[in-house]
Amino acid sequence: MDRIFENTATAFSLKSDAELERAYYLFKLISNEPLVKIGTSLTNFAIKAKLPVEGLIRTTVFDHFCGGVNEEDCMPVIEKMGKAGVHTVLDYSVEGKETEDPLDDALEKTLEIMEFAKQKDNMPFAVFKPTGYGRLALYQKIGEGKTLNAAEQAEWDRVVRRFDTTCRKAYDLGVSLLIDAEESWMQDAADQLVEEMMRAYNKKDRIVYNTLQMYRWDRMEYYQNLFEKATAENFQLGIKIVRGAYLEKENERAAEKGYRTPICASKAETDANYNTAMRFSLEHIDRVSLFSGTHNEESSYLLMEEMQTRKMAKNDPRIWFGQLYGMSDHISFNLAAAGYNVCKYLPFGPVRDVMPYLIRRAEENTSVAGQTNRELELLKKERQRRQL
Repeated sequence: MDRIFENTATAFSLKSDAELERAYYLFKLISNEPLVKIGTSLTNFAIKAKLPVEGLIRTTVFDHFCGGVNEEDCMPVIEKMGKAGVHTVLDYSVEGKETEDPLDDALEKTLEIMEFAKQKDNMPFAVFKPTGYGRLALYQKIGEGKTLNAAEQAEWDRVVRRFDTTCRKAYDLGVSLLIDAEESWMQDAADQLVEEMMRAYNKKDRIVYNTLQMYRWDRMEYYQNLFEKATAENFQLGIKIVRGAYLEKENERAAEKGYRTPICASKAETDANYNTAMRFSLEHIDRVSLFSGTHNEESSYLLMEEMQTRKMAKNDPRIWFGQLYGMSDHISFNLAAAGYNVCKYLPFGPVRDVMPYLIRRAEENTSVAGQTNRELELLKKERQRRQL
């Protein structure tokens, strides 16, 4: 397999010299863990104190990792990526709201995005987060099998309606729908609800996708059980696999509450788990569509090799690669140039509301060994290439 990810000219073809410099210095900053901790604390304080820092955030970390504050604001980025063969998943990255109005706002925003996506050739997916549609504590209580009081039951009924309204709209429009995974202590209830949506809307096509975080040691067993249900009940599976984005929070909570952490014991185990789920998907491709969300080069090469071994077309509509905007351009743009189906998750939303997402991105980059160094290595290589 050709090592295509070394091609920095293709990887950074959309970046101006100024954007390349900004990316280089931003990742240099992110590579310093103490600075990230200080910076995120100061940013949180500034946002809560309503200090006028939005302009600074917008021109630095926000513009690197986000497309804009609304859909139209994102259009220049969407169009530029589309010309390079990279599709867009617009991600309204406002999460964790606790009151009803923002939850209904998130529903309306998701429906708007699906209508928007339907009109664009390079937007095959929409996405939402379960905590955009309901309180985390409510998912947790249901997952733990606790009895809801009347008010909580009415609240959960509204969550179910939001899910169903979204999935039905996706089905009617023919837009595939990625439903993100979140913290393990709320995920059981979300999984059950996504399964119900699959039963209803995945009878013929793979409209609804559940997300499996493969840094959890129990996800492969869950996937196999889900596949058995799908086979027995004759519905299709959309599966998005990722490694996971809440590692530190998961381990800290498990230690604090005295239960076994749901996270694999090592990165090697997580990698093996991820690759097992990928192969399982390809083995059952007649019932499964796979969205491989990864910034890992070796997993990406492995998926390419597995497709080649199975004589699958590079642009087989059942297989998608995905990365986050602002990261791993060497994977996304080189895959697209080689003819594979590739999406970039493009977060957007009001600057203040998107800050939890941006902070998680910064923390994730410092905690994943090698990720930031690899970004810096490739950015440096491209800077040098342009100076020749």
